[in-house]
Amino acid sequence: MGIWQKEITKLLLLLLATAIFGAVTGVFLPILLLLMLGIIVRQIIQITQFEKWISTGGRGKYPKATGIWEEIYYHIYRIKKNEKRRKKKLGKMIDQFRQSTEALPDAAIVLGIDDEIDWANKAARDVFGLQQSDKGQRIPNLIRFPEFISYLKSGDYKESVILPSPVDNRITLEVRIIPYGAGLRLLLAQDVTQLKKMERMRKDFVANVSHELRTPLTVLKGYLETLQDLDDENSPLLTNSFQQMLGQTERMQHLVDDLLLLARLETQQKKTKCVNVPELLSQICKEGDTLENASRRIELTLETAVHIRGEEQELRSAFTNLLSNALKYSPENSLVKVRWYQDNVSIILAIEDQGEGITKVEMPRITERFYRIETKRLKKVNGTGLGLAIVKHVLMRHDAHLNITSELGKGSCFSCRFPICRICM
Repeated sequence: MGIWQKEITKLLLLLLATAIFGAVTGVFLPILLLLMLGIIVRQIIQITQFEKWISTGGRGKYPKATGIWEEIYYHIYRIKKNEKRRKKKLGKMIDQFRQSTEALPDAAIVLGIDDEIDWANKAARDVFGLQQSDKGQRIPNLIRFPEFISYLKSGDYKESVILPSPVDNRITLEVRIIPYGAGLRLLLAQDVTQLKKMERMRKDFVANVSHELRTPLTVLKGYLETLQDLDDENSPLLTNSFQQMLGQTERMQHLVDDLLLLARLETQQKKTKCVNVPELLSQICKEGDTLENASRRIELTLETAVHIRGEEQELRSAFTNLLSNALKYSPENSLVKVRWYQDNVSIILAIEDQGEGITKVEMPRITERFYRIETKRLKKVNGTGLGLAIVKHVLMRHDAHLNITSELGKGSCFSCRFPICRICM
């Protein structure tokens, strides 16, 4: 029988006894009133004991009780015991997590809603110079680099930010923020000193080798042109050899020029001015038509006359590379559309061709250096494989990005999207 059935049975028996006694003595109502009053007083005492026990957090053994109250106390005691067991288990898990994160070579900091430090591992304390007492401090008060503060406030954590360690400026850190939970964020910092050093050495090596190759190539090209002028064309083998050597020399010179341009883009300071893009595009399109030596293939549409802040020669190089690719990789009788226009958030240069298109597999790699799409073509397309890498770096230096849409056999569209804040007059 359940506890509630027992309580109801007891109450019914008391009422029955009261009714019998009242019928015998003739005082049924006073006795019934006394019975109800006694039950209410007993319940008030039990409620008072329960409130007193629960107000202390249910510590210690619960008060002695009978009936339904004993069952209530027992259930609460079991809930508290299970909760204590779960809390102990959770505490062990948290300790294990902290021990494992303490051993991580990368710095990790948990940030609260107001950028305050909730927790940091040993690596974070070492590279950022944090103390145990810094818990609760706002991170911008401790890491005061402008790049980091702007990154933290932006709320756009898709990319990472590079900054020196506050305790040792010889250490370079790559900092990334990962949002999670309700307004919480995890700050991760990785020591990339060696990677940056190797990258800098690679850039210096490419720049130095390219620069050193320029002089011998110029000399070699000069002598080849002289020999070609002296050639009386009596020997077809010799004439053909001169042409091939000169062609390969010019190809090598283009490659060196592109490598030097990339090196300059990666190292030189930005020098911006207001660039008349419509006029620049008109010049580039006229040059493209001249290079093609054929009927006009370029359709230029200028839907806006806005100018943008930038480096004119860099923009010329990027736009020329995109237009040159569109002309080279599409049929000779097809149209290449160049469009300069503006929407709500960007100023856009779109170059659309009717060429062979790009597969989804190759799409992520086409802006890599020296990467060229391997496909069977009717005619060989010359190039260094650096054109789109140059475009990518130029756009990065202008806070812009490249969008590519393509369909095999139908063509591609390359869109350079510049932020509206770049508009100038």
